[in-house]
Amino acid sequence: MAISFNADEILQMAEQIERNGAKFYRKAANSIKQPENRDLLLNLAAMEDDHETTFAAMRAELPPEARQPTVFDPDDQGALYLQAMANRRVFDVQADPGERLTGQEAVEDILQIAIGLEKDSIVFYLGLKNLIPEKLGQGRVDDIIREEMKHIALLSSHLPA
Repeated sequence: MAISFNADEILQMAEQIERNGAKFYRKAANSIKQPENRDLLLNLAAMEDDHETTFAAMRAELPPEARQPTVFDPDDQGALYLQAMANRRVFDVQADPGERLTGQEAVEDILQIAIGLEKDSIVFYLGLKNLIPEKLGQGRVDDIIREEMKHIALLSSHLPA
């Protein structure tokens, strides 16, 4: 059974990923006592909020044809990727990554989990980018990918050498 996604549905998934990320960072920040690390996590949460807003704005600008039940994918590569994601083989956009936190994690553990979540986001957005035409905001997806890469660098810089 083939599953098809339209641009609206894909951007909804992207918004959910960003909500999940923001929620994770806020929950992690609540378990951190060091102000510098707590501030880092809260700043990352705010960045994820900004990304969610960007994707919501992209959705609001979609023309009616982008809300039709399929995306243009002549080679079916995007459809196969999204099918794998829908089957939770890539990652589950509905899962709350904050549920992975017990409140007992060391800062380093939280940073490593966060780096993994950022990597997952980048993988998703790389697939998403190829399904969004330039005129509908593909460049904005590239901008968010670059920001997610900066998040990884920022998180990594706080790990012990």
